[in-house]
Amino acid sequence: MKPKPLHFFSSPKGETSFFRLLRNRFLTGLCIALSLLTLVPLISIVILVIRNGLPLLSMNLFSQLPPAPGLEGGGFGNAIMGTLVMVGISLLLAVPLGVFSAVYINEYAPVSPVSSAVRFVAKLLTGIPSIICGVFAFAAVVMTSHHFSAIAGGVALAILILPIILLTTEQALMGVSSAYREASFGVGATAFQTIWRIVLPDAMPAIMTGVMLAVSRAAGETAPVLFTALFSQNWITSVLEPTASLSVLIYNFASLPYAYHIKLAWSASLVLVTVVTMTNILAQLIFSPKHR
Repeated sequence: MKPKPLHFFSSPKGETSFFRLLRNRFLTGLCIALSLLTLVPLISIVILVIRNGLPLLSMNLFSQLPPAPGLEGGGFGNAIMGTLVMVGISLLLAVPLGVFSAVYINEYAPVSPVSSAVRFVAKLLTGIPSIICGVFAFAAVVMTSHHFSAIAGGVALAILILPIILLTTEQALMGVSSAYREASFGVGATAFQTIWRIVLPDAMPAIMTGVMLAVSRAAGETAPVLFTALFSQNWITSVLEPTASLSVLIYNFASLPYAYHIKLAWSASLVLVTVVTMTNILAQLIFSPKHR
């Protein structure tokens, strides 16, 4: 007996073409409306930050120190410098470790117990709250060195972005065609030569995309930096001393009962949102596959 075909998407019996068209357009419009609804929170945040942060924004804010409580004037130049320093330290720690770990688990031992453990830990770290990374760095660095510092902040941020870099690098390496590896081995190249001259250059755009996304994540974190670098009203002169950052400045100034400090916090928020947004956009424009 020949089985009857299943018509999962067939129209109800007796439905006219007009009602089918009406139903399709209704469902299409509903999907579009729900998709646009997901943009409402983001657009609302951006509009709120621009409306409150733009009036005070000027070039002077980028070159001056924060004002003392109750005073007006000044800026957040030291916070920008401190953020750049700590993000730079985190990249110096996380990029080599993340990239080389991804190379090992993907190219040398993809099915070994060590590789499985590394993948599991990396995925686990991506779901751990950032404040836990800050507490760990506080116990491991601040309590052993007995002072807050930019290095401690960089270590906390490195722990936070390491799994991002490792997992994105592994995905980038997996995206390289195996034919390239086979062709390289076919002409007598070693595994190291194949990875260094063939695999990594081909995967580099995707790796850099992951690194830039990690930078945007690190630049906006507050809790890890608050636990490790604390804050400073002065310019950074050493990585072994407490250091200001944009995220902590926003947190501190937004809680003060002074109108100017609150306005300054909004302007710093606008700068931080702009930096994070531009970093993500540049990562997609410069390192996307169609621009390779």
